[in-house]
Amino acid sequence: MSSDPQWKSFQPSTMDSDTAILDFKTLSISSPNGSPYNNGANGSSNHGHYNHYPQNYGSSGGSSFPIGTFTGREGNDGSFNGDNNTNSSSNSNSFNQSQPRERERERERDQREPQQSQQQQQQNNSDGAYQSATRETGIIEKLLHSYGFIQCCERQARLFFHFSQFSGNIEHLKIGDPVEFEMTYDRRTGKPIASFITKIAPEVVLSEERVTGNVTTEIRSDGQGGETQGRISYENRGECFFLPYNKDDVEGNVTLRSGDKVSFQIAANPRGNLGASHVRLENPAHPVRYQGVVCSMKESFGFIERADVVKEIFFHFSESKNKEEIRLGDDVEFTIQTRNGKEVACNITVLPRGSIIFEDVNDEIMKGQVLKPLERGQNVRHQNDPLPGRIKYRAADHSESEVAFGDKDQKGDFTLKHGDWVSFRLAIDRRDGLKRATDISLLDESFNVSGERREQGVVTAVKDGYGFLRCVEREPKLFFHFSEVLNVDKDVSVGDEVEFTMIQDQASSFSHMRQRAIRIKHLSPHTVKFENVMEQNVSGSVTKDVLPGYWNQRSPSKNQSNDKTDPGTITYTVNDGKKTISYSLKDCDHKCLPKVGDQVEFDIAQVKRNKELVAINVRVSQRAASGDRGDGQLHQGYIAALKDGYGFIENLAHDMEVFFHFSNLDGDANKLELGFEVEFTLNIRGTSGTCMSAENVKVLPKGTLKAPTVLPDVLDGKVVRPLRSVNPEQDQYAGLIEASTETEGEKGAEYEFGITSLTNKRELLQVGDPVNFQVDSQGRAANVAAIRKKRRATVDSVKGLFGFLAYEVEEGKKLFFHMSEVKENATLQAGDTVDFVLVTNHRTGKSSACNVTKVCENTQRPERLISRLRTTSVDDTGPKLTVLRQPKGPDGTKGFTIVRVPRLPGVGVE
Repeated sequence: MSSDPQWKSFQPSTMDSDTAILDFKTLSISSPNGSPYNNGANGSSNHGHYNHYPQNYGSSGGSSFPIGTFTGREGNDGSFNGDNNTNSSSNSNSFNQSQPRERERERERDQREPQQSQQQQQQNNSDGAYQSATRETGIIEKLLHSYGFIQCCERQARLFFHFSQFSGNIEHLKIGDPVEFEMTYDRRTGKPIASFITKIAPEVVLSEERVTGNVTTEIRSDGQGGETQGRISYENRGECFFLPYNKDDVEGNVTLRSGDKVSFQIAANPRGNLGASHVRLENPAHPVRYQGVVCSMKESFGFIERADVVKEIFFHFSESKNKEEIRLGDDVEFTIQTRNGKEVACNITVLPRGSIIFEDVNDEIMKGQVLKPLERGQNVRHQNDPLPGRIKYRAADHSESEVAFGDKDQKGDFTLKHGDWVSFRLAIDRRDGLKRATDISLLDESFNVSGERREQGVVTAVKDGYGFLRCVEREPKLFFHFSEVLNVDKDVSVGDEVEFTMIQDQASSFSHMRQRAIRIKHLSPHTVKFENVMEQNVSGSVTKDVLPGYWNQRSPSKNQSNDKTDPGTITYTVNDGKKTISYSLKDCDHKCLPKVGDQVEFDIAQVKRNKELVAINVRVSQRAASGDRGDGQLHQGYIAALKDGYGFIENLAHDMEVFFHFSNLDGDANKLELGFEVEFTLNIRGTSGTCMSAENVKVLPKGTLKAPTVLPDVLDGKVVRPLRSVNPEQDQYAGLIEASTETEGEKGAEYEFGITSLTNKRELLQVGDPVNFQVDSQGRAANVAAIRKKRRATVDSVKGLFGFLAYEVEEGKKLFFHMSEVKENATLQAGDTVDFVLVTNHRTGKSSACNVTKVCENTQRPERLISRLRTTSVDDTGPKLTVLRQPKGPDGTKGFTIVRVPRLPGVGVE
């Protein structure tokens, strides 16, 4: 076994220093004459000596102890018991070692130390405690007010230590923690103590390397409902050692028999005794099958959370025995092998979903109070406890109990505070019986207990994972994240009424004063009120229209918000005096907007945010004279352009466009398409009196407006002037096409075209684009279709309503396309091959793909699988085959040719 490579990286120090711990032989203390040392005439010991040690600390009684010698033995309570009546010769007593070379070393030391002990005694009394140069390892056994005790791992000893000897925060030290220290002696009492104590990692007392051995004693029932310990033997450096193990130490729910070959890890219990842990049956003929769930994946490897123990195990994709790829969350079955001293999962097969259950969740809904909430932000990085949260609740036996929970146990990622009342269910892990709280929901009574200030508002904007609220009592819009919504089953949408708590976002990178909303609760509709109604049914007249801010512009900007409006004003009479009050567009009926001079009725309300008086529920009671408001007639036309919240209508004469707002549309604006036939009325907008807008817009059935007859001849030509929707800077609305002629240099006939002339209404015709067209009976171009070169490329990425093609017009930039340009509403994904037309906007210089047609789907293997295939054939450690000579046929050519020809049975081939 000493040649086993596993032992090259792990050699427990206890094997050389104290083999009695390894083979569990009885320790005895020898006197100089070789007889067992007995403390007292009747063999009794002064138990509890160290329990009262702090009271005697600093007394002058007691003798000093030379290095490496002990004058007591282990008591029943685990404390070291000394004898104040021992002489200097007894100080040379040492532990009897099991190995022959250690016994010889002790005999030599016993002959030298009687002459040196008195000299060492005097030196210790004069100079203080002697500090050992070697450091030992141990485990914290007991912690009291200002001192504690350490159980040594390398020998049977229990040492006192004072908190001042610990190099660190004493609050971080817990019972069972492994430590490293130096043994010294107290200056006054001469008793051994631990000093220079440092906390160490648990790996010091638990070997990571696995050791192989054989079962010598099985675990059996003791007849009293308990079980006896089993024993495992293994070799090290030519000697045989025995380690105990319990049923909980065996992996895979298997029963071990005498003679079974096993592998295990050597671990030290809190008392310092060694034992076998993580014992696994090693049977190559019939390997044990384990189960688990894939919990994380990288490029070519991942980790499986095991179902038998609370532990993760490494696996490589090449170990999969299924044709399909292993995916995150798959239930799998596997065997375990030890490679280079590490456990790996092999022979992996995928199980049906739901085959593995880690825990049993109780159906009973419990109620409790949060003792320790989860930490958020940067503190989470330094969190080692997987279940850092704590909840106090009343158990079934009416006793107060405490249960832990983690970050995945909440119904959402909302903020929990100390003292919150929550509902939850208990989950018990089948592997180790650990209880935890899950399905945690926040109860409404928490807000009464916490005393936090709750505010109300309405969702005004929703982005990818976050949004903004319009608050009732504060001016700026408030940021919030979807994770703070308490009801995870309800989608967040614009217009939702909510209740929330405002906090200062200290983690914000924008400003340390940024505010955000947390603990967001949905409210019933019409609950949130931004104003308090002061007076109702007040009469007045409109002195200023309320119009969107961009209505006075010729080309409204897409980026401007529809909410930004210039408020209107109403004049009314109060106590024989006239007053003016403002109103906004949201307080009016969009189908009947009030105009200057109209008589209206309204309610007066006070805004909660700034205590300002405004008019709400504005209703037109009597229209003013319409002489200056347009012709009042019904007009017809075609939808020519659609923007964000507004659009333009092409009139029947095809020579102008009329602006309209979606609020003036009778129907759903999302169903509008270019070229739709509509009817509308005209009204003056703005303050100049010259700008007209369409109101009462209504979609007509297709074919209501008679189209002119189209002549059969198909002509070629080119665009010399685009539509104004393509180039807003031009004065003429209609586009212009020049027909081609047979004579070079001769100018052809010109034909105007509008939105109805285009075969593809979304086509953006630029100056110089070649087209095919026909001419109608009115002399206008009809059925205009652009002649563009078809190009082919693959889809690089798809991001919602747009994507990019692997086609570069500018260096380093992918070609943009909008999903509305994809024909037949085909679903695209990365790698698909498409045909498209390249269009460049002459005004902005930007290019995009139009008329995108899906050709074929992506058939290329995923990059992860390609990298896996590259690595599976590479093995630097195994034997390699090298071709020394390529095969040649009889005629000297490379390779082999087919020389066999078909023949009938019994007939030879000549």
